[in-house]
Amino acid sequence: MMMNSRSCICVSAVKPCCRFLISFKRSSLFGLSPLINSSKLRSRKIDARSIRSGVNCRRIALDRNAFCDSESTSWGGAGSRVLIGRASIGRGRGRGRGVLVIPRIASDFRNQSTSSLGSHVNKDKSFEGIFVKPLVFKELEQTEEMPKKESGGDEDAKFGNVGVKGETERVVSQSEAEREAWKLLRGAVVNYCGFPVGTVAANDPGDKQKTLNYDQSWEKTVDCHSPGPGLMPASFKVKSVPLEGNAGSFEECLDADFGESAIGRVSPVDSGLWWIILLRAYGKLTGDYTLQERIDVQTGIKLILKLCLADGFDMFPTLLVTDGSCMIDRRMGIHGHPLEIQALFYSSLRCAREMLNVNDETKNLVAAVNSRLSALSFHIREYYWVDIKKINEIYRYNTEEYSADATNKFNIYPEQIPSWLVDWIPNRGGYFIGNLQPAHMDFRFFTLGNLWAVVSSLGSQEQNEGVMALIEEKWDDLVANMPLKICFPALEQEEWRIITGSDPKNTPWSYHNGGSWPTLLWQFTLACIKMGKLDLAKKAVAVAEKRLKEDQWPEYYDTRSGRFVGKQSRLYQTWTIAGFLASKKLIEQPEKASLLFWEEDYQLLETCVCGLNKSSGKKKNKCSRFTPPRS
Repeated sequence: MMMNSRSCICVSAVKPCCRFLISFKRSSLFGLSPLINSSKLRSRKIDARSIRSGVNCRRIALDRNAFCDSESTSWGGAGSRVLIGRASIGRGRGRGRGVLVIPRIASDFRNQSTSSLGSHVNKDKSFEGIFVKPLVFKELEQTEEMPKKESGGDEDAKFGNVGVKGETERVVSQSEAEREAWKLLRGAVVNYCGFPVGTVAANDPGDKQKTLNYDQSWEKTVDCHSPGPGLMPASFKVKSVPLEGNAGSFEECLDADFGESAIGRVSPVDSGLWWIILLRAYGKLTGDYTLQERIDVQTGIKLILKLCLADGFDMFPTLLVTDGSCMIDRRMGIHGHPLEIQALFYSSLRCAREMLNVNDETKNLVAAVNSRLSALSFHIREYYWVDIKKINEIYRYNTEEYSADATNKFNIYPEQIPSWLVDWIPNRGGYFIGNLQPAHMDFRFFTLGNLWAVVSSLGSQEQNEGVMALIEEKWDDLVANMPLKICFPALEQEEWRIITGSDPKNTPWSYHNGGSWPTLLWQFTLACIKMGKLDLAKKAVAVAEKRLKEDQWPEYYDTRSGRFVGKQSRLYQTWTIAGFLASKKLIEQPEKASLLFWEEDYQLLETCVCGLNKSSGKKKNKCSRFTPPRS
């Protein structure tokens, strides 16, 4: 966990499952620090006793220009500063100028929330109070009262005793693997100025390499060029450095990695999308919407949206990204419009639409979000979906069609259909392909993108059912000895050499190239519950539970069937642990899953954003959204 006595790395957003399960209610860093232009934040190191006594003993002052673009409203006039700390969340301590006024305007989408949880959140500053209690899956119905726990008892053995105060909860018996997982998860927590702000990536006591926790944070520039505001870092590091002019004293500083020191120097596109998705999840699960209503958090949402919705040269509603800009952060031939990014993009747009305070400043942004949602859903459903019928249609495509009525709009050559797919695609079910560009379709099955297409209703009901049917049909390929394959099939031989550049870490059936990643388990569980396949989720969790504890919670598994622990896999991986625990809690209380997934938005289906359906006197410009379905 520690690089030295005062330095450690925290995972910010790239690995989603731990942030779904572990969040924090009062840390201002959650809503603010990843979005600033400055690469380092500093704060006087404090004593834990000061926190318990309620003294406002740390404060980070940042110029407001770090958070606002030219269109933002004034935050208090020239020279005003935004103060991060307890004052910024309205605690009343400290100087008055540090208190942010939080708007109480709620989005119409939020007012229609199906959340059954109240807004009362435990105010305890202990680990459980800040991290676990707000996110507990408590019983909806009253059950028999639990026996009081003696101090110093085994907290990991009874997850049910950690919940909102004043409510009785069920004692849930836990397996040995679950108890160890909770203990490891708590041990992975990292504090900044006495408050928990994240977790280490992995906490393997046998590995002393600094790369274990992504020790790669310096400046937010590469060759004198800096990315635009709204970029979320892949990770951040908390360091303690000597305080100048005060011998023996230290101050903590926060270093964020925006990709400037990552392999390939690729910016993490998915980090900001995950941040928005999990910000909504926190509000849904706790009933506490004050965090997402804060000015700094609202500003963060807007900056991310403006970055993603910026005009460019692309003709498609999908996001154009480089290789290695998501969970697959090495060269794997996913540059262009990878499904994973599009599914997360769609999910984050739906989340942002719920959370944005709608006013004169944001109404145009909300309109842009709605337009993009409509266009994106149509594009993915129409052009990314394949099943046996669609593949046969591609097999018979004509090419070099120049008219607006062309069937083969992307000029896909039938010879691109890989030989493995002809025999692999089942008669029942289908999936969304991994990527689509002019004259190119990536027919690989990417698990994360397909799961989030189901969870977010990016796919239609029929398509979502088809995805789950295919996973069930191809269980031995996608799950086998460890759920789940990050992609299928692996790149091999000459294809591996050309596409990966002979990457020694992404050899066939290893790491990103067909490796099995247990962290995908909670997302699979969520999709299963949504589609009424709880037994399928239980089956996958049972497969993982047999091995994870014994294998020391590895990051990924190798071989086609997932039999071996990955050759370079980190042990005691935080997102492996958290993904397993999230799956177990979702299975115990599947009714909570409805707070985390989306149903079909029928209003989007009725909205056409292309304008071609309007009377133009040109029949050929009729929007394809209104064409009859294929026979």
